[in-house]
Amino acid sequence: MTDEFYMRQALQEAENAARRDEVPVGVVVVCRDRIIARGHNLTETLCDVTAHAEMQAITAAADALGGKYLNECTLYVTVEPCVMCAGAIGWAQVGRLVYGAADPKRGYAVYAPDALHPKTEVVSGVLEEECSCLMRDFFKKKR
Repeated sequence: MTDEFYMRQALQEAENAARRDEVPVGVVVVCRDRIIARGHNLTETLCDVTAHAEMQAITAAADALGGKYLNECTLYVTVEPCVMCAGAIGWAQVGRLVYGAADPKRGYAVYAPDALHPKTEVVSGVLEEECSCLMRDFFKKKR
């Protein structure tokens, strides 16, 4: 499977979020070529500012593996993680982070570029246009 395949799975999760009137961010966590966790934003549904897609997926992945470290996993997320999520990705020691659209206003790279674990490989821009378009369309409808 390719990064594009798994990012399309994350985009499906983002679309699930949009249908719930949540900010459309989606995540899948892959370990040994198998999706072990999925997540999307639930901040409105749960009235919880920490219920970001990444947080949901990290918790589910750790549960699936029976351990807190995800060093053999790749986390695919449609939008660059925020500082909080980057910190969680760092603490979980995620082996690889792949994201679609950059977030120049709230992304970790601007505010906390060292938040990730030093060994985490980062790939950005995978299906960037599709990921960006989903966010733009969501916020256009909100205005």
